[in-house]
Amino acid sequence: MTTVKDHAEDRPEDWAAPGAALVRSAATDTVPPLAEFGRVHIMGIAGSGMSALARILLERGLEVSGCEARDSLTVAGLRALGADVHIGHSPAHVDDADTFVYTTAINPRHQEFVAARGSGKPVLRRAAALASALEGKRCVAVAGTHGKTSTTSLLVVAAQACGSDPSFAIGGNLYETGKNAHLGTGPLAIVEADESDGSFLLARPSVAVITNVEADHLENHGDLEGIFRAFEMFADRIDRAGVLLVCADDPGARRMAEYARSTGLLVRSYGEAADADVQVTDVTTRSDAVEFTVVGVGDTPRRVRVGALIGAHMALNATAALLLAEELALDVDIAAAAWAEFGGVHRRFESHGQGGGVRVYDDYAHHPTEIAASLTAAKQALAGSGRLIAVFQPGTFSRTQTFAREFAGAMAIADIAVVMDVFPAREEPIPGVTGATISDLIGLPAGQVIYEPRYEAVPERIAGVAQPGDLVLTMGIGNIYLLCDEIRDACARARSGVA
Repeated sequence: MTTVKDHAEDRPEDWAAPGAALVRSAATDTVPPLAEFGRVHIMGIAGSGMSALARILLERGLEVSGCEARDSLTVAGLRALGADVHIGHSPAHVDDADTFVYTTAINPRHQEFVAARGSGKPVLRRAAALASALEGKRCVAVAGTHGKTSTTSLLVVAAQACGSDPSFAIGGNLYETGKNAHLGTGPLAIVEADESDGSFLLARPSVAVITNVEADHLENHGDLEGIFRAFEMFADRIDRAGVLLVCADDPGARRMAEYARSTGLLVRSYGEAADADVQVTDVTTRSDAVEFTVVGVGDTPRRVRVGALIGAHMALNATAALLLAEELALDVDIAAAAWAEFGGVHRRFESHGQGGGVRVYDDYAHHPTEIAASLTAAKQALAGSGRLIAVFQPGTFSRTQTFAREFAGAMAIADIAVVMDVFPAREEPIPGVTGATISDLIGLPAGQVIYEPRYEAVPERIAGVAQPGDLVLTMGIGNIYLLCDEIRDACARARSGVA
């Protein structure tokens, strides 16, 4: 059994944020050996992270049960793999389990979670269980405020193209395989390392990347300094014989590079910045791909095309993956070639087709920087063919309150901004904080800002303003993506005159 307490003891104990206990517990959490798990019960088993864990545990040969609020394709897939998935939650689900695994998105007062903690059985956060499930593998961790899923996905596709069979756990399904996780036969384990609750402090990577560091999840970290403290602790976890890759274009990642170098860790940088070790130049966004030139990976400059992803931010993510591939001694020519027809990742500028000449896409963007990057890329992809209609579902009341002005500034990039009501996740409402907290601040002319608090009314509301040639981009961490097909169909009806 291992612990990271030795890396945390010399850190200040001024954890003042409401959720700081989550980060603090990760810094001192234990990772039990897989042999001690027995039958595992996973609450919220169909979530992106939890379903990935469930897949790997099942492939390890463990008995897995779980529960979910509703049936879905993910539930059906897990059942086909052998998981015993219940629809609905109950404290009784804990009775037949030996180990309970939870996500920190669960409300701590949830009756099933309370029952698990009161059972005397091991109760592990998802990251600890994943670390155990991948024991014996060489860990490659992708961390950062933004870009983790895309970077991890591109590296997995590159490794597979090079003939490797890596284990992986990603926050979205790869279109090439339809999976978000796999237990491979090869030595590598490629994982998305989550900083939101400090879970990345349970990884012990030999190679890692930090794409960027910005203020986010302040309910857990308190402030930006608290976030940097967590990333420093993550850097401390990297094997001293390993390497950390950072984006030279991001001030937060640069600060982390300075810290890591001060500890003796090898650091390599990438980006458009003139002093980056690996240079990214000539970025071109097309309607179905991003193309760019990389200098510093291999002997000569190379032109890279990544299908299904757009924008300069995706060029940086792909460069990080290419540099990771080089560090792992993969064939970078094969890796880059594999991305030309990349199928994409679920909820990363994912196409939902077109209706009535209106194209509909969905993206997981939920931070102001992510929204600005996605909308800028979408405008480039439009290339003057129509208007950009941005539809945003704010996630959590605390984030809405903290970043309202930044969200409004990002949404103003669109031609028409539609703001839905707040998706609460695990939070209780904050009086006076709604989607209108953002929409009231968006600096677009009258008629180009729409606040629609009724979830079910959003498709028809968009169909009422959309015109042929327009592009609709839905964004957020909640259930907004479930409306994409309805938006497309509503636009088709509006243009055909069907009521």
